[in-house]
Formats: sequence, C-alpha cells, structure tokens
Amino acid sequence: MRIPSRKLNTAHLTANDEALRRCRKALQFRDRGDFDGAQEVMSGLWEGLGQRPKIAGLHPTVAPEVLLTVGVLTGWIGSRNEVKEADGWARDLITESMTLYESLGDLKKVAESRSELACCYWREGAFDDARIMFKQALQRLTIEGNARANALIGLAVVEWSSSREAEALRILTKTKNVKLFDKITNPTIKGFYHNTLAMVLRKFVRPNNKAPQLWRVANHYEEADHYFKLAHNTIFRAMVKNNIGNVLLQLSRFGEAHEYLDHARRLAVSLRDKVRTAQIDLTRAEAMIAEERFQEADKIARLAAVSFEKAGRRCLLVDALINRGIALARLHKTQEAQFTFQRAIEVAQQVGASNNAGIAALSMIEELDDLSPETLRVAYKRANEWLADSQSPELLRRINAAATIVFSKVESEALPEDTDVLLNKPLDFEREKLKTEKAMIKRALALADGSVTRAASLLSMTHQKLAYIIDTRHRDLLPERSPIHRRPAKRSRG
Repeated sequence: MRIPSRKLNTAHLTANDEALRRCRKALQFRDRGDFDGAQEVMSGLWEGLGQRPKIAGLHPTVAPEVLLTVGVLTGWIGSRNEVKEADGWARDLITESMTLYESLGDLKKVAESRSELACCYWREGAFDDARIMFKQALQRLTIEGNARANALIGLAVVEWSSSREAEALRILTKTKNVKLFDKITNPTIKGFYHNTLAMVLRKFVRPNNKAPQLWRVANHYEEADHYFKLAHNTIFRAMVKNNIGNVLLQLSRFGEAHEYLDHARRLAVSLRDKVRTAQIDLTRAEAMIAEERFQEADKIARLAAVSFEKAGRRCLLVDALINRGIALARLHKTQEAQFTFQRAIEVAQQVGASNNAGIAALSMIEELDDLSPETLRVAYKRANEWLADSQSPELLRRINAAATIVFSKVESEALPEDTDVLLNKPLDFEREKLKTEKAMIKRALALADGSVTRAASLLSMTHQKLAYIIDTRHRDLLPERSPIHRRPAKRSRG
C-alpha cells in the first residue's frame, strides 16, 4: 500500500479542487491513525482544534465537505489529546455540514454525516443517541460500500457497549453484511471488522470450554492486526495488541499478557495518544487485580481515571472507577471502595449509560461484604433494572450470583425483637449530632487513607481542628487515622 505524502502540490488547482484534495488526503491520514499528518494537510484551511475552518468563497458542494472533514478530525484529535470540549465542537461542525448537504439534497453525504455524528455520541457515552444516528444513516446507505460498512461496524460497537452482544453479533454475522465486509478492500475497515467481531465473541466465552473459544477470539484480533499493519495504522495496532493482552489475561498467561501490553503502550505513547495509553493502563490494572497486586492496580486505575475525566470519556471513566473500586475492596478499604463504586454509578447515569451503571452496582455487591441490607437490596434492584436489556451470558450469570448474595444476607439479618420499633421515639439532638459527625469523619478518613490532613480538607476544616475533635469526642476513631509522628524536643543550650 502506498503511503500518502504530507506534501501537496496544489499550485495548479483551483481553491475548490485544492480544498477537496486536502480533505481526501486528510481522511487517508485519519485511516492510518496519523492525526498530526491529517491536521498538517488541512492547515491551509484550518488552524487547529476549536477553530472554524475557512470556507468563505468555496463552492456550496465543497464547503460542507471541509466542515465534515474538520469535524471528524476534531473528534479524533480531541480524544487523543484529552480535550473535553472537542466532541461538542465536532458535533457542531458535523451538524452544520449535514444541514448543508440536506439543502443540496445529497442524501448519501447526509447519511455519512449522521454516522460521524453517531461516533461523537458514542465517545460521550450517549449510546441511545448513537444507535438512532447509525440506524438513520443505514436507512439511506443502501448501496454496498465503505460508508455502509463503517456504519454497520459503528452500530455493532454501540450495541456491544450497551451490553447487547447478541444484537452486535447478529449485525456482524448476518449473511448479507458478511458478503459486504468480504468485498471491502479498505484495510482499515477490514481491521475494524475483525477487531469488533473479536470483542463481541469474547463476551460469549463459556467457562466450561474457555481456551478454544478465546483462541478463536485471538485469531480475529491477529487478523485485525494484519489489516491495520497493511493500513500503516499504528494506533489501532496498539489497541489490538491491548485486546490480545486481555485475552491472554483471561487465559491466566500473565507474562505474555504484560508483553503485549508493553508493546501496545510503547506504540500509543509514541503517537502521544493519552486516552489510548490510559486504556492500555486500565487493562494493566485488570491484570494486576488478577495477579492480586491490588496496590499497583489501584494506583494505575486512579491515574487512568484522571486521564479519562480530562478527555470527557465518561464511559471509560466508569470502567476505571469500577476497577479501582475492586482493587480498593480487596485492599479492605471498604468505605473508599463503596464511594468509588457509587461515583461510577453517578457518572454512568449522567450520560444515560444504564448498563455501565448496572455493572458498577453489580461489582459493588460482589466485592463488598459489609454493605447494609438496605444498600444491597437497592443495588441489586437497580442493577437488575439497568441490565434488563443485557444479552451478555456473563452478566446474566453475575446477576444470578448476586441475587444469592443479597437474599442470603437479607434473610440472615435478625429482625428487632422489640415491638416498639413501630413507635415514635424521642430524639436526642446532641447524640444524633455526634453520630452524624462521627460517621462523616470516619468516611473522610477512609477516603483519605487515614491522613488527617487530607480528611480535614475533605471536611473543609483545619488539620488541628479535626485532630482535636477525634482526640476529644471520637477516640474510638484513633485507629482509623495515620500514626501520629511526634517531633523530637529541641535540646537546650546551656
């Protein structure tokens, strides 16, 4: 495959022909994962992220193509560089492009724009909106070609992200669609197809016949790597190697898994792609949890969460928080773990990613032994609701196992013997105030890993004040705080 040059000879072209040529070249670089090259090619028309492209004077059929290309690049480059606002900028540019194509009656380009808009929604975690956009695009993209293949893969990814794996598998293996993917010659699209199919098949692996199924998954990943290599797409090769590392992790081949993750990380770092580097680090955290290296897993998952939050990739943030919650729970940092799981639920709900919220609630039930019966009941009820549309056999098994945990805990809880539990009791304000104060301090110490200084900051008070309250009113909390280091007395000179 010939690698496109970043240098363009456009002296002989009209402004419109030059703009179209720059757009075509930029999208070729996009397919290779070379976003710096794509941005350089568009530099005559676009000054960079957050800037509007120069479309004044361009033909009405050319201006929307420039807007669409810049919108696509904005989403990809912004994600790579942890620019939270980038998906919003991308959506605005792509929507403007789509509106112009609608006015021209170019239905094929309208459909392509919808597909790209769907990608923006998917990155943000708005899976329902992404699904609608992809389906609308496919209604118009009736002719077999790259645009239809891309939309089908995109829809399958959305269904996989929504834990609707059976629907994703149906899309990818439907006879008519398989024939289309076989005809496609674009190596990047073929790589995406095999990578997505592997991701979906991995969710159907059964415990009783795990190894052969996982090697089938790995074969599809290797096929994806082959096509991405042909496309000279380094960043997607990094993600495939990350995915192979995940398969090796499931096979408990930890040494080989780390080798693949090392390779994947080197590739992502070489391209300065912070989000994908953080994704690889998150797989590393999962490996360390499996290896019972919980302290390291906690640290890596925490740093990955920071990266996802900066980039506005909130579904990835949920994944990082779930993994961090698991590591904290296994370090017996129960309160901090519960806080982390609950934050994962909150973030998932903010973007309407119900299945992610359900997985976080399910993980909290699985990992924390001393949740109150009421918290257990609510967590299970919500997880059941949020995962009601899930088609994942693995999640179904986990929900059934969680039901056993919840019912056994609730049934074993002794009921109060006193009949006055139904009667109103007089309230002691000072006693209730002390109970609330103690609970807040205990939680802050747990979140601060015993550091009084950090706990005081969480409670918006000074170190001295918090230390005094613990020492005078809640001495039973002294074991919860870090050891007090006394300064040695100064020697007197005399």
